[in-house]
Amino acid sequence: MAVEKLYDMWAKRNPQWETRYEDSVIRNFCDYTKGQTTMRDDRGKIFGAGYEIFIIAFFIGLYNDQRRPLISDSSKCKSFGWAIENWGNINSIKGRHPYPKLREFIFTALVARTDINFIDLDKDEFTARKAVDMLIQTMEEYANWGFHYIADKLIDDPTCYYKTTAFLEEFQKFDVSIEQVGEEEPDSLD
Repeated sequence: MAVEKLYDMWAKRNPQWETRYEDSVIRNFCDYTKGQTTMRDDRGKIFGAGYEIFIIAFFIGLYNDQRRPLISDSSKCKSFGWAIENWGNINSIKGRHPYPKLREFIFTALVARTDINFIDLDKDEFTARKAVDMLIQTMEEYANWGFHYIADKLIDDPTCYYKTTAFLEEFQKFDVSIEQVGEEEPDSLD
């Protein structure tokens, strides 16, 4: 199974999120269900589509290396009704540009963080559908933790994300440096 085919199958999916975050996070920051509009700034919205805050929540969960399973009651979960392959595909009237590379980065992170045995997948010992289900579950769990994190911060300070650089500052807190195992120089290849 080629990774490209797995990517295409994953991109056709529509991850879910818990409805408890609909008002506190999604509608708070997005024009969720409103469509593209010029009035977003007038209503204090930072993002257009709901999936944009989902992406932010996903990366918050990913960079904190924290996952939170979705609630088991499926009636308390929903999706945006927009497949991942469509996320960020449209130029907006606010000057935003499509961001297809971001979907590739998300997929790459999911492959790295999901326990899929690609040799078994290649041998058809389990289906590509099962592998995609695992990728989506990982994605949903990272985003769910991120939503929980954002909601908690809003309880403590309801205006904490209402400055232009608030989410950028959130990501700048992450320590992405690579620790050096030893201080020895590697042997020369000459």
